[in-house]
Amino acid sequence: MIAHFFAQLPALPVILPLLAAPLCVLLRHATLAWLTYCAVSLAVFGISLLLLVQVHVGIPISYAMGGWAPPVGIELRIDTLNAFVLVLVSGIAAVLGPYTRASVTAELPAERAYLFYALMLLTLCGLLGITITGDAFNLFVFLEISSLSSYALIALGTKRRALLAAFQYLVMGTIGGTFLLIGIGLLYIMTGTLNMADLAERLPAVADTRTVEAGLAFIVVGASIKLALFPLHAWLPDGYAYAPSAVSAFLAATATKVAAYVLIRFIYTVFGATYAFGQLPLGEILALLAVAAMLYGSLAAIFASDVKRLLAWSSVAQIGYIVLGIALATPEGLTAAVLHMLNHSVIKGALFCAAGALFWRLRRSDLASLAGAARAMPWTSAAFVAAGLGLIGVPATAGFISKWYLLAALFDAQQGWLAAAVLISSLMAVIYIGRVAELLYLRPAPDNVPAPREAPAAMLAATWTLVLVNIGLGLYSTPIVDVARSAATGLTGGGT
Repeated sequence: MIAHFFAQLPALPVILPLLAAPLCVLLRHATLAWLTYCAVSLAVFGISLLLLVQVHVGIPISYAMGGWAPPVGIELRIDTLNAFVLVLVSGIAAVLGPYTRASVTAELPAERAYLFYALMLLTLCGLLGITITGDAFNLFVFLEISSLSSYALIALGTKRRALLAAFQYLVMGTIGGTFLLIGIGLLYIMTGTLNMADLAERLPAVADTRTVEAGLAFIVVGASIKLALFPLHAWLPDGYAYAPSAVSAFLAATATKVAAYVLIRFIYTVFGATYAFGQLPLGEILALLAVAAMLYGSLAAIFASDVKRLLAWSSVAQIGYIVLGIALATPEGLTAAVLHMLNHSVIKGALFCAAGALFWRLRRSDLASLAGAARAMPWTSAAFVAAGLGLIGVPATAGFISKWYLLAALFDAQQGWLAAAVLISSLMAVIYIGRVAELLYLRPAPDNVPAPREAPAAMLAATWTLVLVNIGLGLYSTPIVDVARSAATGLTGGGT
């Protein structure tokens, strides 16, 4: 009985949130829907950890849905990389459980709360499905599930501009999904299969055709839009700035990381690094765009006047670090990219949680409203600064670890100018995080504004959990580095 249960584990990360979402709608009760979300996210997090342990010490897991063997049937395939991403996404969802209730109570009408949790579960289902599926077309299906629910979540924001932000995301997301679907269709025309492992075996025979090259280009562009890689990032700043605080924290910590996973999976598993970076100048293009993202995103963050927009522009810059590691096409570079996916997820989740807590009390998110807030909200302000130090890459934080490995990979590849761009972008992060810290601690509070109280305990608990994980990873990163290196070595070595 127990053995049979463990054999079904690969399907549960998708099935549990997919079934729980309509259950929340049927319950039509905010508290019951919230409890359902918390229970499912915790269960999925536990299952993801079990799967990571299983594949890290053994071989990849192949699960045939409905008993139909691949490539005819739909396969769920789990290796070290996507098990790592499963833990990342489900872990953030679980940590945000207590935070969501306080955020929803403050920012949404009570009669819509159960819909919020249903949409969060659908988004979680889509992101986990993208990560775990071994079928290219089903990856697109799960991408649409997560995207459609994300559009609705952003539209729930308190400001009217949330509707415009959701529409912008809808337009860009539809274009990105269309590009991805066209690319997958071109590969299917040439190979007659949609199973990604099968695609990897059949593509070398037709790799020299224009159709396959076009398929690669379409997939990279589609994934880059979902990733918000410069200059395809236009949807991200407004989407993060005007969404409800819990949504901003969840999407900033997970959605772009899953899109980065899609880019890695297709380049390294389906096409192979030798073809993707040898047949086309993909490495050079991605490296240049990554540098542009790091510098442009950091510069825009410096001049932002809203704390959530500042963090959103910072995400554009941080995506550049991940893509730069991918573009190196070396085990060291890919290790750094995978590490930064996790580290940025934890750090940016903590920063958006702290920003949401400030918004909870101040009812504003413009930078001017933060003046003197540290006196009344010391725990929230300290959490923001501590997470900000991780974003900069100060030693003893998670951000330092991934940036150290990225710089080492760049110097190993004799790309000193790219390393200089990383350092410049990190110095720019000092400026925009320093702006917020200076307002919180050194500016006097406005005389005509009542002093706020500290954020609710549930919001602080989630925020500080992520902050402590950030510090813990900075002080003891060996297990995570081992997992990231194992994933990177398997991909660059041609295995999965």
